[in-house]
This record gives sequence, C-alpha cells and structure tokens, in this order.
Amino acid sequence: MARYLISLSIIAAVVAVSGYFFFRDYWEHRYDELIIRHARVFNLDERIVWSLIYEETWFQGWKIGAADEVGLMQVTPTVGREWAKETGLSEFEKRAAEDPVAFLSDAEQNIQVGCWYLEKVRERYRGRPAETAMMLAAYNAGPSRVEEWTRGAEPRELSESDFVARIAIPSTKAYVTSILDRYRDTEALRPGPEPPR
Repeated sequence: MARYLISLSIIAAVVAVSGYFFFRDYWEHRYDELIIRHARVFNLDERIVWSLIYEETWFQGWKIGAADEVGLMQVTPTVGREWAKETGLSEFEKRAAEDPVAFLSDAEQNIQVGCWYLEKVRERYRGRPAETAMMLAAYNAGPSRVEEWTRGAEPRELSESDFVARIAIPSTKAYVTSILDRYRDTEALRPGPEPPR
C-alpha cells in the first residue's frame, strides 16, 4: 500500500509539473502571432516587444497601472488618443476618446498602439550604441528623463552599459536591465501555422 501511495504521489507530481510548464508556455506565447505582426509593421524586433510585455504585465491584458496605463503593454490613454488621431480614422478617435480603457484592453489594439509608441520613442535614439536601452528607458520614464541621463555625454558615443549606469531611477534601471537580459535570452517567437493559400 505504501509503495502504491508513493508511486501515485510521484505520478501526480510529474503530471503537476508537466501541467505547469505546458500552461506557462501557453500563457507566455499565446500572443506571439500578434506581437510578430505588429512588431514587423513598426520595424521592431518582436523579441524586444515580447520581453517588454513580459516585464510590464506578464501577459495579463486586463492590468491597469498606477498611472492608468492599460493592457499588455501598459499604454496610457493619452498615447492611445495620439495614435487614434494619427490614423485619421474617426472611428478609432471616437473609441479612444469615449472609453480608452475598453479601447486599449483589446490585445491586438494594445500591441498595435504599444508598438507604434515604442517605435516613436526609438526614433530619437536610432543608430546610437545604447539605442535599445534608451528606447526602453524612454518608454518607461519618458524621453525627457533619457535626455537628463545623457546630459554631459556624447549620446552617439555612450555605450549601453554606460547609459544604464546613468539611469537615476532604480525602478527604471531594473526595468531596462531586466528587459534587455530577457531579450538576449529569448529565442525566436513561435508564430502559428501559415494560413492556407
């Protein structure tokens, strides 16, 4: 009887561990197709977008941040309205103005707007050695903070590690470092099957 209970316990443990890994894999990769599609539209590396979402919300699309940021990429209603206005589509403008939380809670809309904004902040730092770190810091703390942290240095010569060392807000430094580490450890995302032709 004791052997039977031990065997049953081992089987239950194996099933539980397997279930956990299957669930975690599903949870972390269920938006891969959306991430890949929108990252490519805005010429972003999908692994950096995936890593940012992991850091921001761990793929919990219903999250609302302390400063009213919404959804997977924690997009602010202001950014949502800017994006909607730039599209020139009155329906998007109307939805973003009337109910920004509902508008940005949709996973596809959130990733699209988040990628648009990420590319928008990246424009300032394109071609710099610390381009990705600066983009992430600007996404988290705002472009004015990045300007503050690069003051007195030649930004075009500032290495990524030197820039990260200059980040004066500990939570932003941890945010940037964590995303960069995860990004470098992340393999290619797994898109779903090709649609039939």
